[in-house]
Amino acid sequence: MGGFTYIMTNKPFGILYIGVTSDIARIQAHREKRGSAFAAKWDCTRLVLIEHHDRIEDAILREKRLKDWNRLWKCRLIAEANPNWDDLWETINA
Repeated sequence: MGGFTYIMTNKPFGILYIGVTSDIARIQAHREKRGSAFAAKWDCTRLVLIEHHDRIEDAILREKRLKDWNRLWKCRLIAEANPNWDDLWETINA
């Protein structure tokens, strides 16, 4: 079973929330402020990075590693993949 790692934010270069899921609908829950207390508190409803993994175990490992990164590295990763920090939800949910 595959999985996804993802990063949500409230605005470009704002608060970052890193998550992992096997069900992409979980991201919709964050957008509706039902996904996590942290994401809801800080209004992290914008999906700025998503990575697919063939195995959920790989997604979990990637999430743990991303959470250990410093903020600059995380922002650089997002900027390289999504320079305008666009909300990718509509792109993947089309």
